Amino acid sequence: MTHYDLIVIGSGPAGEKGAAQAAYFGKRVAIVEQAPEVGGTGINTGTIPSKTLRETALYFSGIQQRGLYGVDHQMKKDLTVNDFLYREREVVRSLGSLVLQNIARHHIDLIHGQASFEDQHIVRVRRAGDEDLLLRGDVILIATGSLPSRPRNIPFGDPRLYDSDSILRMERMPRSLAVVGAGVIGCEYTTIFAALGLDVTLIDGRNRLLAFLDGELSDRLRQHMEALNVDVRLREDIKHLEPRPDAVHITLGSGATVDVDCVLLAAGRLGNTSGLGLDKIGIPVSDRGLLSVNERYQTVVPHIYAAGDVIGFPALAATSMEQARVAMVHAFDLKYKARVAPLFPLAVYSIPEVAMAGETEESCRQNTIDYCVGRAYYQQNARGQIAGDLNGLVKLVF
Repeated sequence: MTHYDLIVIGSGPAGEKGAAQAAYFGKRVAIVEQAPEVGGTGINTGTIPSKTLRETALYFSGIQQRGLYGVDHQMKKDLTVNDFLYREREVVRSLGSLVLQNIARHHIDLIHGQASFEDQHIVRVRRAGDEDLLLRGDVILIATGSLPSRPRNIPFGDPRLYDSDSILRMERMPRSLAVVGAGVIGCEYTTIFAALGLDVTLIDGRNRLLAFLDGELSDRLRQHMEALNVDVRLREDIKHLEPRPDAVHITLGSGATVDVDCVLLAAGRLGNTSGLGLDKIGIPVSDRGLLSVNERYQTVVPHIYAAGDVIGFPALAATSMEQARVAMVHAFDLKYKARVAPLFPLAVYSIPEVAMAGETEESCRQNTIDYCVGRAYYQQNARGQIAGDLNGLVKLVF
């Protein structure tokens, strides 16, 4: 049995940075990663792929040039899936290589396999085609990330039904697409595919896009989607979904129907905790697979920490990195970083992008905070006129 100061389960943003933080201060560290590639959801199926595809969509659509006088950039009509996904695959491969370099530079042992707890200090690693390994850790960091939620009533066996992971493996470019779920992932992919000229329908049971946003910005994003010819269906639930030979037939709660070539289910994510054996060591898991932690990111077992998507909101790569650093500073008493900044930015890489930090008008009213609002419109700015971007807005709530 090999002994480590720290065992990290997962090599995504939280796992990598937490491991590097401890290793930098001389601790012996191992990362256990189930997937063949490192980087977790952030690099392989989430943050990086969607942002890269956004840039690819902007390039092929020429949408950034459409506001310039005299420019008539037409969408490439014979765009293939290979055209669309080529850059994403190259960027993912490059960034995965950088993660491997960082792990090697810090002399961290990288072990591929499925981790599960034998007891509160011992982790078993099941390796395909090889014998199991037993690792003992003084401190353990769970950074296993999240997985797409797959409702049981949706027949995902049909190749035309995708989640936010499998959409990256689509084999042909559809003509029409329904996106179910108007969260961050749903809004990003809705505008990406709409920019490429697909007929996109966005379906969500809530009354607005991205409830955490300021209401005015949420409304403006919806208007931009509709300008891209997106059919936005809010306050609508999926009553029935039926794959037919010629289309996927969707019946909505209102009785309306939608027929599309394929469907992207983006209805939230679950903590990736199945198979860890947490019940064996007394760590409770929520019904969405999430772990509860204190302000130092300790679970109910004090030497076992958790950070990143596996603990839920905000599930942002940069915040996950900071959570893991704070956890390791506390675990090894490094006197370095005591807490994550209380104010963190949120960015949605839709077309156009939306970003915010701090209070919204709605939260100010809810908390009885007196406030004023200032607005600056790109249309009234020389730079906006020069770039042909006349729809942007900067809003300050103070």
